[in-house]
Amino acid sequence: MEVLLHENADGASVVAGKIVARLVRQKPNAVLGLATGSTPLGLYRELIRLHQDEGLDFSQVTTFNLDEYIGVDGNHPCSYRRFMMENLFSGLNIPESQIHIPDGLASDIPAHCEAYEEAIQVAGGIDLQVLGIGSDGHLGFNEPTSSLASRTRIKTLTKETREDNARFFERPEDVPHHCITMGMGTILDSRVCLMLAFGENKASAVAQAVEGPVSAMIPASALQLHPHVHVLLDEGAARKLTRKDYYEHVYDNKPAWQQY
Repeated sequence: MEVLLHENADGASVVAGKIVARLVRQKPNAVLGLATGSTPLGLYRELIRLHQDEGLDFSQVTTFNLDEYIGVDGNHPCSYRRFMMENLFSGLNIPESQIHIPDGLASDIPAHCEAYEEAIQVAGGIDLQVLGIGSDGHLGFNEPTSSLASRTRIKTLTKETREDNARFFERPEDVPHHCITMGMGTILDSRVCLMLAFGENKASAVAQAVEGPVSAMIPASALQLHPHVHVLLDEGAARKLTRKDYYEHVYDNKPAWQQY
Protein backbone atom coordinates (compact mmCIF):
# COMPACT_ATOMS: atom_id res chain seq x y z
CA MET A 1 0.00 0.00 0.00
CA GLU A 2 1.40 3.37 -1.09
CA VAL A 3 0.25 6.28 1.06
CA LEU A 4 0.64 9.68 -0.62
CA LEU A 5 0.19 12.74 1.59
CA HIS A 6 -0.70 16.15 0.18
CA GLU A 7 -1.38 19.57 1.65
CA ASN A 8 -4.86 19.69 0.16
CA ALA A 9 -7.41 17.80 -1.92
CA ASP A 10 -6.51 19.69 -5.10
CA GLY A 11 -2.91 18.50 -5.01
CA ALA A 12 -3.95 14.93 -4.30
CA SER A 13 -6.48 15.01 -7.13
CA VAL A 14 -3.85 16.16 -9.62
CA VAL A 15 -1.60 13.23 -8.68
CA ALA A 16 -4.58 10.87 -8.91
CA GLY A 17 -5.19 12.22 -12.40
CA LYS A 18 -1.59 11.47 -13.36
CA ILE A 19 -1.98 7.88 -12.16
CA VAL A 20 -5.13 7.38 -14.23
CA ALA A 21 -3.64 9.17 -17.25
CA ARG A 22 -0.53 6.98 -17.17
CA LEU A 23 -2.71 3.89 -17.32
CA VAL A 24 -4.86 5.21 -20.18
CA ARG A 25 -1.79 6.16 -22.20
CA GLN A 26 -0.21 2.77 -21.64
CA LYS A 27 -3.46 0.87 -22.20
CA PRO A 28 -5.93 2.91 -24.27
CA ASN A 29 -8.68 0.29 -23.78
CA ALA A 30 -8.32 0.32 -20.01
CA VAL A 31 -11.27 -0.64 -17.80
CA LEU A 32 -11.91 1.90 -15.04
CA GLY A 33 -14.00 1.39 -11.90
CA LEU A 34 -15.49 4.68 -10.78
CA ALA A 35 -16.92 6.13 -7.58
CA THR A 36 -19.39 8.92 -6.89
CA GLY A 37 -19.68 11.50 -4.13
CA SER A 38 -17.76 14.68 -3.46
CA THR A 39 -14.37 13.01 -2.94
CA PRO A 40 -13.53 12.13 -6.58
CA LEU A 41 -14.82 15.40 -8.05
CA GLY A 42 -11.35 16.94 -8.17
CA LEU A 43 -10.01 13.86 -9.94
CA TYR A 44 -12.84 13.98 -12.46
CA ARG A 45 -12.21 17.66 -13.15
CA GLU A 46 -8.54 16.84 -13.73
CA LEU A 47 -9.40 14.00 -16.15
CA ILE A 48 -11.65 16.35 -18.13
CA ARG A 49 -8.83 18.90 -18.24
CA LEU A 50 -6.36 16.27 -19.43
CA HIS A 51 -8.76 15.28 -22.17
CA GLN A 52 -9.74 18.75 -23.32
CA ASP A 53 -6.40 20.55 -22.88
CA GLU A 54 -3.86 17.77 -23.45
CA GLY A 55 -5.78 15.41 -25.73
CA LEU A 56 -5.92 12.41 -23.42
CA ASP A 57 -8.10 9.98 -25.39
CA PHE A 58 -10.78 8.01 -23.55
CA SER A 59 -12.56 6.68 -26.65
CA GLN A 60 -11.55 3.07 -26.00
CA VAL A 61 -12.00 3.16 -22.22
CA THR A 62 -14.74 1.10 -20.55
CA THR A 63 -16.14 2.10 -17.16
CA PHE A 64 -18.06 0.39 -14.35
CA ASN A 65 -19.51 2.35 -11.48
CA LEU A 66 -19.41 1.07 -7.92
CA ASP A 67 -23.02 1.52 -6.95
CA GLU A 68 -26.48 3.01 -7.37
CA TYR A 69 -29.53 3.58 -5.20
CA ILE A 70 -32.43 1.16 -5.62
CA GLY A 71 -35.70 2.78 -6.57
CA VAL A 72 -34.10 5.94 -7.97
CA ASP A 73 -34.53 6.70 -11.67
CA GLY A 74 -31.35 7.41 -13.62
CA ASN A 75 -32.55 10.95 -14.33
CA HIS A 76 -33.25 11.73 -10.68
CA PRO A 77 -31.04 14.59 -9.40
CA CYS A 78 -29.60 12.26 -6.72
CA SER A 79 -29.01 9.23 -8.95
CA TYR A 80 -25.42 8.21 -9.44
CA ARG A 81 -26.01 7.85 -13.18
CA ARG A 82 -26.91 11.52 -13.40
CA PHE A 83 -24.00 12.44 -11.12
CA MET A 84 -21.55 10.69 -13.43
CA MET A 85 -23.03 12.17 -16.60
CA GLU A 86 -22.87 15.69 -15.20
CA ASN A 87 -19.49 15.49 -13.45
CA LEU A 88 -17.41 13.29 -15.75
CA PHE A 89 -18.86 11.67 -18.84
CA SER A 90 -20.18 14.92 -20.36
CA GLY A 91 -16.58 16.14 -20.51
CA LEU A 92 -14.94 12.99 -21.92
CA ASN A 93 -15.21 11.05 -25.18
CA ILE A 94 -16.21 7.67 -23.74
CA PRO A 95 -18.95 6.14 -25.93
CA GLU A 96 -22.16 5.61 -23.97
CA SER A 97 -22.10 1.91 -24.87
CA GLN A 98 -18.90 1.56 -22.84
CA ILE A 99 -20.35 3.15 -19.70
CA HIS A 100 -21.83 0.78 -17.10
CA ILE A 101 -23.77 1.90 -14.03
CA PRO A 102 -26.01 -0.39 -11.93
CA ASP A 103 -29.71 -0.02 -12.68
CA GLY A 104 -31.60 0.81 -9.51
CA LEU A 105 -34.90 0.16 -11.28
CA ALA A 106 -34.03 -3.33 -12.54
CA SER A 107 -37.03 -5.65 -12.24
CA ASP A 108 -34.86 -8.55 -11.03
CA ILE A 109 -32.11 -7.13 -8.80
CA PRO A 110 -30.24 -10.42 -8.13
CA ALA A 111 -30.16 -11.25 -11.86
CA HIS A 112 -29.01 -7.72 -12.66
CA CYS A 113 -26.19 -8.02 -10.12
CA GLU A 114 -25.03 -11.32 -11.64
CA ALA A 115 -25.12 -9.76 -15.10
CA TYR A 116 -23.06 -6.80 -13.86
CA GLU A 117 -20.39 -9.14 -12.52
CA GLU A 118 -20.37 -11.02 -15.82
CA ALA A 119 -20.02 -7.80 -17.79
CA ILE A 120 -16.92 -6.87 -15.76
CA GLN A 121 -15.38 -10.25 -16.56
CA VAL A 122 -16.25 -10.01 -20.26
CA ALA A 123 -14.54 -6.60 -20.36
CA GLY A 124 -11.37 -8.21 -19.01
CA GLY A 125 -11.65 -7.13 -15.39
CA ILE A 126 -11.14 -3.70 -13.85
CA ASP A 127 -7.66 -2.26 -14.38
CA LEU A 128 -8.02 0.61 -11.90
CA GLN A 129 -10.73 1.14 -9.30
CA VAL A 130 -11.32 4.65 -7.95
CA LEU A 131 -12.54 4.60 -4.34
CA GLY A 132 -13.62 6.93 -1.59
CA ILE A 133 -14.02 5.84 2.01
CA GLY A 134 -17.00 6.37 4.29
CA SER A 135 -16.64 7.83 7.76
CA ASP A 136 -17.34 4.31 9.09
CA GLY A 137 -14.78 2.69 6.79
CA HIS A 138 -17.12 1.49 4.06
CA LEU A 139 -16.11 1.18 0.41
CA GLY A 140 -18.81 1.60 -2.19
CA PHE A 141 -21.84 0.65 -0.14
CA ASN A 142 -20.10 -2.25 1.57
CA GLU A 143 -21.14 -1.34 5.08
CA PRO A 144 -19.36 -2.58 8.24
CA THR A 145 -19.67 -6.38 8.63
CA SER A 146 -19.83 -6.85 4.84
CA SER A 147 -18.17 -10.03 3.67
CA LEU A 148 -14.68 -9.32 2.37
CA ALA A 149 -15.35 -11.87 -0.40
CA SER A 150 -18.72 -10.40 -1.45
CA ARG A 151 -19.75 -9.70 -5.04
CA THR A 152 -22.15 -7.19 -6.61
CA ARG A 153 -25.41 -7.37 -4.67
CA ILE A 154 -28.20 -5.51 -2.88
CA LYS A 155 -27.27 -3.91 0.44
CA THR A 156 -29.23 -2.16 3.18
CA LEU A 157 -27.69 1.19 4.08
CA THR A 158 -26.81 1.96 7.68
CA LYS A 159 -28.37 4.87 9.53
CA GLU A 160 -25.00 6.64 9.49
CA THR A 161 -24.61 6.32 5.72
CA ARG A 162 -28.15 7.56 5.12
CA GLU A 163 -27.47 10.54 7.39
CA ASP A 164 -24.19 11.26 5.57
CA ASN A 165 -26.00 11.25 2.21
CA ALA A 166 -29.08 13.18 3.35
CA ARG A 167 -27.49 16.47 2.29
CA PHE A 168 -27.98 15.46 -1.35
CA PHE A 169 -31.75 14.94 -0.99
CA GLU A 170 -34.57 17.41 -0.35
CA ARG A 171 -35.59 15.59 2.84
CA PRO A 172 -33.71 13.06 5.00
CA GLU A 173 -36.59 10.60 4.66
CA ASP A 174 -36.09 10.61 0.86
CA VAL A 175 -32.74 8.81 1.13
CA PRO A 176 -33.24 5.22 -0.08
CA HIS A 177 -32.73 2.35 2.31
CA HIS A 178 -31.24 0.01 -0.29
CA CYS A 179 -28.64 0.08 -3.04
CA ILE A 180 -26.76 -2.06 -5.52
CA THR A 181 -23.02 -2.15 -4.87
CA MET A 182 -19.97 -3.94 -6.12
CA GLY A 183 -18.80 -6.32 -3.42
CA MET A 184 -15.50 -6.26 -1.60
CA GLY A 185 -14.40 -9.29 -3.58
CA THR A 186 -15.19 -7.44 -6.80
CA ILE A 187 -13.19 -4.41 -5.67
CA LEU A 188 -10.23 -6.53 -4.59
CA ASP A 189 -10.17 -8.21 -8.00
CA SER A 190 -9.21 -4.85 -9.55
CA ARG A 191 -5.59 -4.74 -10.69
CA VAL A 192 -5.00 -1.35 -9.04
CA CYS A 193 -7.01 0.45 -6.36
CA LEU A 194 -6.86 4.23 -6.00
CA MET A 195 -8.44 5.44 -2.75
CA LEU A 196 -8.96 9.14 -2.06
CA ALA A 197 -9.88 10.65 1.30
CA PHE A 198 -10.12 14.31 2.27
CA GLY A 199 -11.04 16.10 5.47
CA GLU A 200 -10.70 15.42 9.20
CA ASN A 201 -14.03 13.60 9.30
CA LYS A 202 -12.33 10.77 7.40
CA ALA A 203 -9.22 10.64 9.61
CA SER A 204 -10.37 7.84 11.95
CA ALA A 205 -11.59 5.64 9.11
CA VAL A 206 -8.37 6.20 7.16
CA ALA A 207 -6.17 5.35 10.15
CA GLN A 208 -8.09 2.13 10.79
CA ALA A 209 -8.06 1.16 7.11
CA VAL A 210 -4.35 1.84 6.56
CA GLU A 211 -2.78 0.98 9.92
CA GLY A 212 -5.39 -1.03 11.81
CA PRO A 213 -6.16 -4.74 11.68
CA VAL A 214 -7.97 -6.18 8.68
CA SER A 215 -11.59 -6.48 9.73
CA ALA A 216 -15.04 -6.65 8.17
CA MET A 217 -15.97 -3.92 10.65
CA ILE A 218 -13.76 -1.59 8.58
CA PRO A 219 -14.26 -2.90 5.02
CA ALA A 220 -11.61 -0.55 3.60
CA SER A 221 -8.99 -2.32 5.73
CA ALA A 222 -9.21 -5.20 3.23
CA LEU A 223 -7.15 -3.04 0.88
CA GLN A 224 -4.15 -4.06 2.99
CA LEU A 225 -4.49 -7.46 1.31
CA HIS A 226 -4.32 -5.98 -2.19
CA PRO A 227 -0.94 -5.96 -3.98
CA HIS A 228 -1.27 -2.55 -5.63
CA VAL A 229 -3.07 0.25 -3.76
CA HIS A 230 -2.53 4.02 -3.86
CA VAL A 231 -4.02 5.98 -0.95
CA LEU A 232 -4.09 9.75 -1.57
CA LEU A 233 -4.84 11.97 1.42
CA ASP A 234 -4.94 15.62 2.38
CA GLU A 235 -3.65 16.83 5.74
CA GLY A 236 -7.00 16.45 7.46
CA ALA A 237 -7.59 12.86 6.42
CA ALA A 238 -4.01 11.92 7.37
CA ARG A 239 -4.20 13.51 10.83
CA LYS A 240 -4.49 10.25 12.82
CA LEU A 241 -1.89 8.20 10.96
CA THR A 242 1.02 7.21 13.20
CA ARG A 243 3.59 6.75 10.43
CA LYS A 244 3.15 9.97 8.47
CA ASP A 245 6.88 10.73 8.60
CA TYR A 246 7.64 7.40 6.97
CA TYR A 247 5.06 7.84 4.22
CA GLU A 248 6.47 11.29 3.44
CA HIS A 249 10.02 9.90 3.41
CA VAL A 250 9.03 7.19 0.95
CA TYR A 251 7.27 9.68 -1.33
CA ASP A 252 10.15 12.17 -1.27
CA ASN A 253 12.68 9.47 -2.13
CA LYS A 254 10.85 7.57 -4.87
CA PRO A 255 13.11 6.58 -7.79
CA ALA A 256 12.49 8.63 -10.91
CA TRP A 257 10.64 5.84 -12.71
CA GLN A 258 8.11 5.65 -9.85
CA GLN A 259 7.38 9.36 -9.62
CA TYR A 260 4.10 10.96 -10.79
